[in-house]
Amino acid sequence: MPGLLAKTRTTLEMIKWEHSIFALPFALTAVLLAAHGHPAWRALAWILVAMVSARSAAMAFNRWADADLDAANPRTRGRALPAGLLSRAFVLGFTCAAAAVFVLATAELNRLTLFLSPLVLIVLFGYSYMKRLTRWSHLVLGLALGLAPSAAWIAVRGSLDARILVLTAAVTLWVGGFDVLYACQDFDHDRSAGLYSIPQSLGIPAAFWMARAMHLGQLALLVWFGFLFRFHAAGWAGIAAVALLLSYEHSLVSPRDLRRLNAAFFTMNGVIAMVFLAFVAADVWLHA
Repeated sequence: MPGLLAKTRTTLEMIKWEHSIFALPFALTAVLLAAHGHPAWRALAWILVAMVSARSAAMAFNRWADADLDAANPRTRGRALPAGLLSRAFVLGFTCAAAAVFVLATAELNRLTLFLSPLVLIVLFGYSYMKRLTRWSHLVLGLALGLAPSAAWIAVRGSLDARILVLTAAVTLWVGGFDVLYACQDFDHDRSAGLYSIPQSLGIPAAFWMARAMHLGQLALLVWFGFLFRFHAAGWAGIAAVALLLSYEHSLVSPRDLRRLNAAFFTMNGVIAMVFLAFVAADVWLHA
């Protein structure tokens, strides 16, 4: 039992399960809008299961696929697989189990979610190999998280509304932008390992400008999204709050100082997602 508990703790640390907060609030935003503020509890429960299991599968697969790269990178060589805390077979088995739970959850929602579940898994698993192929891997990661609101909408309605794709695009740029910043700390390793990224291809100063452009694009899409769903004061205040928080996030780091990157990447992005959900939820409930 102590060994199982230790392995469970190591697995949860490996997949950073607490970072589900990045995409989950945007999925819940779509749920509230699709259900006019009153989602069915059963559907909501299975959406949460699908979200957490899909992300767990994606993170575990990424650690499995990148085990050798992580071992060669000073920043990541302490992770569970390079450090020998978990075996590759165990991590692959965990990935398969989490993916199976995800497919089960989609089957409990509706036929379209089940039909689309393999395509979602292809995107989630495919990201792990994109940095070997293209500098735009950041946007593939963004899409992996950006699918959450569209998938949640389908889970509630059983069909896709083109308007929710605007939120998917916004989340894609949001995640892509902060992943560009995060990749700056691996500049030397990526160059020596022959991996592709915006910082490695264009340099760190240009990467910062690219991240800023992506986040400006995100804000423009959120404004469009607000018009499409006829936001009231609370919804527009939420978008304004996101703009202020993004500005603060960018103030924490610079091309010459990456020391506060983890605070910008992890803490602030969780806050941004939760703030947006809170304001949109208030907007929906006040005018339901």
